[in-house]
Amino acid sequence: MRKAALLYNPDSGGSKRRQRELQAALAILKGGGVEAELFPTESREHAGEVAKISIAAGCDTVFACGGDGTINNIAQFLATTPVALGILPIGTANALAHDLRIPRSIPAAAKAALSAQPRRIAMGRISCCDLNGHSASRYFVIAAGIGVDAHLFYKLHSGTKQRLGMTAYYAKAWHMWFSYPMTRFRVQYSEGSNNGQQADVTELLAVRIRDFGGVVRELAPGASLDRNDMRLILCRTGSRLAYLRYVTRSLLGRSWKISGIDLVSGTTASCTYIPGTSSPPPSKIYVEADGELIGSLPAEISIVPDALTLLTPPTK
Repeated sequence: MRKAALLYNPDSGGSKRRQRELQAALAILKGGGVEAELFPTESREHAGEVAKISIAAGCDTVFACGGDGTINNIAQFLATTPVALGILPIGTANALAHDLRIPRSIPAAAKAALSAQPRRIAMGRISCCDLNGHSASRYFVIAAGIGVDAHLFYKLHSGTKQRLGMTAYYAKAWHMWFSYPMTRFRVQYSEGSNNGQQADVTELLAVRIRDFGGVVRELAPGASLDRNDMRLILCRTGSRLAYLRYVTRSLLGRSWKISGIDLVSGTTASCTYIPGTSSPPPSKIYVEADGELIGSLPAEISIVPDALTLLTPPTK
């Protein structure tokens, strides 16, 4: 790492303490011989423009100073380039930082980045209809979801958390979880050399990381950024109890078999409304990637090998 840009949203990280931490991280990188500069961003679009300008200016590393949504946004512009993605975690979940064992302290994360090793990984890619009905395609690093979880993201748009606070946010999510109609859709997916697998599900998760941190921890055992596939969680059931049992399994680190929920490995998944149910469908089925709502069905999920360089702290 010789030249780096640090991108952050001053609205989400605008406290004086956060600013001091970012300035401390900047000083640590400069003290380590890195030509580094801090850039405030005003929106997702502006962050993309700053990322592109930083790449054109010769930066070999762009740091996403934020949560998983910020990381996802900046990763769109670093994908398929040699420029590395660094992470200074500022956010609620920080699942990718947990998986990579990046310190939660911003200055400590900057110090760890000085000895980090570049790690080339595959990325997921999902194509669907955006919220305006146009074709859209995005990369994802952590996971993509279709069905129940994406519906919650649709209902609980990004401003809700800031306006209501986390307690009210989770209460509202809990209410919506019990009111969601568990609409089924069709998935055709690959499993090993078999490309003809099919399932009708209420939820599909395509998972790329092992450790989500927090209470969820290992949601999809066997998932790894070192693999060129995804772990697919296929929820064939409409039982809310089965969903809760699966999450409890992850929480306790157990390997129970949950009836109606299958875990397989695959490289592609094609998701559509079930033919013949109704036209148009009674309600849209939504799609999210790395916690960001991106659109609705139909959707195609695939793996892009050798797509992104991550700065990964050395393992102890």
